Amino acid sequence: MSTAHVAAIRIATTDDVTGTRVATTLGVVVGIAIRSRGVGGNIMAGLEGLGNCSALDEYRDLLAAIRLEALGRMSQAAEELGATAVIGMRFDSAEVGREMVEVVAYGTAVVLQDS
Repeated sequence: MSTAHVAAIRIATTDDVTGTRVATTLGVVVGIAIRSRGVGGNIMAGLEGLGNCSALDEYRDLLAAIRLEALGRMSQAAEELGATAVIGMRFDSAEVGREMVEVVAYGTAVVLQDS
């Protein structure tokens, strides 16, 4: 998934963007990305449990890529609504079964105007 959509609109974890005002609230937007962490991820998780802190670097990279994918999907959904920004953005994540990782990016799609 390309991250081009991430840069196309403003994304803020705050409820406003300095120097702007919310002209229109379009609603909640969500981006979901799911990946299988596979056997390698399970082995690395086991190694981490044994104290090898560097063993999860690959897994951390995978999670970072999944976050970017979820963020891109959320951003694309906001653009499709005509938003210029997403405010109040948050991430959530969960394991789906024993083999899958889900990351959700969500926030409120809005149209901003300069103050």
